Amino acid sequence: MRFTTYTKYKGGWLDALNLEGLMEMLSDFLMDGGFAGGPNYHPYWGWSGTEDTNSVDALKQALLEALIESGQLTSEMLKELRGEGAGDAEIQAKIAELLDDLIQRMVEEGYISLETGSPQFTGPTQDVTGQGEIDEAKDASQTVQFNLNQKGMDFLGYRALRNLLGALGKASIGVHDTPHLSTGIEAEAASRPYEFGDTLNLDIPATLAKAIEREGLDLPLNLEYGDLMVHQSEYRSSCATVLMLDISHSMVLYGEDRFSPAKRVALALSHLIRTQFPGDTLKVVTFGDRAQEIPLSQLAKAQVGPFHTNTAEGLEIARRLLSAQKQEMRQIIMITDGKPSAITLPDGRVYTNSGGMDGHILRRTFQEVAACRKGGILINTFMLARDPYLVQFVKKVSEIARGKAYFTSTMTLGQYIMMDFMKRKRRRVG
Repeated sequence: MRFTTYTKYKGGWLDALNLEGLMEMLSDFLMDGGFAGGPNYHPYWGWSGTEDTNSVDALKQALLEALIESGQLTSEMLKELRGEGAGDAEIQAKIAELLDDLIQRMVEEGYISLETGSPQFTGPTQDVTGQGEIDEAKDASQTVQFNLNQKGMDFLGYRALRNLLGALGKASIGVHDTPHLSTGIEAEAASRPYEFGDTLNLDIPATLAKAIEREGLDLPLNLEYGDLMVHQSEYRSSCATVLMLDISHSMVLYGEDRFSPAKRVALALSHLIRTQFPGDTLKVVTFGDRAQEIPLSQLAKAQVGPFHTNTAEGLEIARRLLSAQKQEMRQIIMITDGKPSAITLPDGRVYTNSGGMDGHILRRTFQEVAACRKGGILINTFMLARDPYLVQFVKKVSEIARGKAYFTSTMTLGQYIMMDFMKRKRRRVG
């Protein structure tokens, strides 16, 4: 006979940690919108930085800061981290082991992946105080890179969407508003008599009321064709959206990171569309010296650089992407904080002028705006600055494209975009 011996389970410290809470505290680190890493130098804006924020070493440092901020470390560990301890190697080893286990758990639960496929550390001997020598474990953590998986992107998108909708108050999410009514889904519109071809979404109380009004309360109740009443609902329309993100140098200058909030909005929109609007599509185009489409899976790693603002090429790429879509509504959501300062010439060279509102650059930009209007593409512009010349530029874009202009800040950007995306123009007919 086979016997199984059971022992009392002793929960580990890692089991008590709230991984989702830590992920939320890491959102600023994961959505960092600073200058692109590497030894990039620009004569006007200086060094763009050399820190590799995608390394496991950087992730460990962010985890440490999150653990300290959340109060989930013992007093002995905190003393060692502050350099106030006795240099206890055992405590340092426990901290390093905890960080390795946290990263292992993030990988196992599908939030991140490593380039090597699984965490490969040489051992929990890392000097977390920064006072000792860099050993092989630290060297390994600097060379291993991490990537956000779909679950990690979904988590950040869901939290961003929840925060945005919380700021908006009670809102109804489900379909885009249009002036057309159908009988496909339940809504608050008054019911109407059934017509051939309608979805038989019966309003039973209204149907019975008509039958009783005609027949009285005699049983059995005789229903006739004219008694049938059906629910009206707002027509479901599909929408293709391209989100244009400005990655010029000004998006992270002057002590304010304007790019990270824009990326959070993109993640929130992506999560909203995937879960509530399955017929919709969302694509992302970044525009600096040049414009390009980036996959949503790489959005968290997108950063600005020492670039100008090639709005015209961004609109051209967005228009090309939307022209290939079959949705009933097609729109561009453009987030920027500056004037157009670059265009791509026919031979592929980039012409730039940061000195003012260059007439040649403006004409090329307005030509692309007009092409979008001709193609039935709406442009809604969200401007993160309020300089008078920028106000005039955005108003001109809205006038040509028959879109909307919003002058907002990083604090209200997401709320404005979500309100515009979900509410549209509310109007019922019939």
